[in-house]
Amino acid sequence: MTTYDYDLFVIGAGSGGVRAARLAALDGKRVAVAEEYRVGGTCVIRGCVPKKFMVYASDFAHEFEVAKGYGWTIEKASFDWPAFIHAKDVEIARLSGLYVANLTKAGADLIHGRAVLKDAHTIEIPDKNLTVTAEQILIATGGRPWIPETLPGAEYAITSEEAFHLPELPRRILIAGGGYIAVEFAGIFAGLGVETTLIYRGPNILRGFDDDVRSHLADQIQRRGIQVILGCEHEAIEKTSTGLLNKLKTGMEIETDVVMFATGRIPHVKGLGLEAAGVELNERGAIKVDDYSRTGVENIWAVGDVTDRVNLTPVAIREAVAFVETAFKNNPSRVDYADIPTAVFSQPPVGVVGLTEHDARQKYGKVDVYMSRFRPMRFAFVGVEERTLMKLIVRAEDGVVVGCHIVGPDAPEMIQLAGIAVKAGLTKVQWDATCAVHPTAAEELVTMREKYVETQLTAAE
Repeated sequence: MTTYDYDLFVIGAGSGGVRAARLAALDGKRVAVAEEYRVGGTCVIRGCVPKKFMVYASDFAHEFEVAKGYGWTIEKASFDWPAFIHAKDVEIARLSGLYVANLTKAGADLIHGRAVLKDAHTIEIPDKNLTVTAEQILIATGGRPWIPETLPGAEYAITSEEAFHLPELPRRILIAGGGYIAVEFAGIFAGLGVETTLIYRGPNILRGFDDDVRSHLADQIQRRGIQVILGCEHEAIEKTSTGLLNKLKTGMEIETDVVMFATGRIPHVKGLGLEAAGVELNERGAIKVDDYSRTGVENIWAVGDVTDRVNLTPVAIREAVAFVETAFKNNPSRVDYADIPTAVFSQPPVGVVGLTEHDARQKYGKVDVYMSRFRPMRFAFVGVEERTLMKLIVRAEDGVVVGCHIVGPDAPEMIQLAGIAVKAGLTKVQWDATCAVHPTAAEELVTMREKYVETQLTAAE
């Protein structure tokens, strides 16, 4: 019987890797975790958490304007970017330290260095001149931003990772992309007073979201002062004496101080030694895994964004829990990817769960749609024109709510609870039987009675 140094070796100390390592260690397994950067991964260090702090910071300008309408006298406000960045970094360091402490308390060994697979059971950490063996190996290295390297002038652009550490707040920024990260950072910089332009090659932002959500948010962020240019992309970026000249394929030229690409993320697999271990990638360049997160090599597994399934932190954590149950507790477990609630922390924010109207029609044929657009009470009082969108997609054959879509203040908070109802398969009648909480925006979810659209379309049509 082969003896290994560890029962489990985890490559990557992000949300998924840390959860798997802690659970296995607490169960008495010999566990080691290797991290080449900082413990906490994308979410804690250079993603969800610092981004949310930036969203909070940037939204105050809008809140100050609303406050004036309620009788507050606001002295001239100013924003100190270096002070904010310092405070943000201190908090991120604290959170990273908690991750380290939790791993240590659980009994896992933490190795600061890049891990490389030498074969199916052997891992080398070149920085530490260390080689170890493990019975089971879990890859949880996440993803990294992608920049079109063949674009002339691409070397002048930054990604979201550099945006968290800009030495000073730019006066002008152009953000390329139309997904979560692009619209979130557009709201952040615009809210902080930066002249912000968002360009996207597609016909509308947030590809894959409900069409009404996409159009509504595009309108609302433009009302917040963001210039949105659709159907175009870069031809080149040129450095000038006064900034960066963005040459677009439409012939338009826009000069800014910073160019940020938010055009997607790719699995971080470079230099991991996957070939040496026999681990295969799929057509998207992600690690190929089965329903239980196992690769084609029996003892090597992968969870999180490196597998490019559903790239969300809570999903990576669930995959990690399922992995531990499967690999160490003789309890084969799979993650259910249906009806996962998600939020976009744009300004205003978006919360969605379930199917879009288009996908519901494709899947079920006939659906009923309930939709409402209204000015939130707090904005109506002061004449702010920002509007909330709420939309329910109902399967016509049995009245089950199969999709819920919200754009407006507190949408992410509302969608977490609406997600329970959609996941449980509750019907529109049951939603309607729930007493409204008044006065709230959320009460609209249980008071929409009139069908917005009724159609006889079939899936084939």
